[in-house]
Amino acid sequence: MSGEPIKPNSATEVTSSKTGSLPDAQPSASEEIAAFVAKARAMSPHAAGARGRLLFALDATMSRQPTWDMACTLQADMFREAAALGSLDIRLVYYRGNNECRSTGWISDSAKLAKLMSKIDCRGGNTQIGKVLAEARREAAASAIRAVVFVGDAMEERVDELCSKAGELGLLKVPVFMFQEGHDAGAEQAFREIARLTGGAWCRFDPGAAAQLRELLRAAAAYAAGGREALLRLSKTASGAAKLIGQMK
Repeated sequence: MSGEPIKPNSATEVTSSKTGSLPDAQPSASEEIAAFVAKARAMSPHAAGARGRLLFALDATMSRQPTWDMACTLQADMFREAAALGSLDIRLVYYRGNNECRSTGWISDSAKLAKLMSKIDCRGGNTQIGKVLAEARREAAASAIRAVVFVGDAMEERVDELCSKAGELGLLKVPVFMFQEGHDAGAEQAFREIARLTGGAWCRFDPGAAAQLRELLRAAAAYAAGGREALLRLSKTASGAAKLIGQMK
């Protein structure tokens, strides 16, 4: 790790805003939500020839350092799994420190994603899962993402507010795969509910368990690249895929 964060003014790396930080989402009026849902559904990501798009979100607070390093290595497996099914673009979103939440542009090369991730160091701070879900909602409207993957170990926000944002993603048929490291009971309750509301899945992996996380990331990539049928096929030979498909609506 270089210990240097992604530079916020690089147009090729951070695209969410001028500073690279993700803004807080404002509550949507019912009319806005209805129009948003109609627009997103019209931009179906499962159309023939469409590239799969996956929002890959990571908790980069201090407790996440060991898993962040592991994820830098394992993320290449997502691209390899997707390559057998078609194609995949990934957008990395991470939060850390004092109210810092950033995202990259869309990336179709595992080496480039690994390079970007290697520039990010973990810093102490509270969780910002609400911003991740809000960014997923915006991307659903702008580019019709197929799925969201979140890897984290804690939740320090109002559960009802997170559930409201998750419900919007559920209306858009964008499943969120919540991958929890460790056994925090509060995080588990929130993560399970977010997964349920979006039609996604919650799975736990043990701290430092590379093989467990690899299987989960491969399964999520299979869904993002090839949809439910691809995940179903993978579930016949991979335990991670079986865990996801067993929970999805």
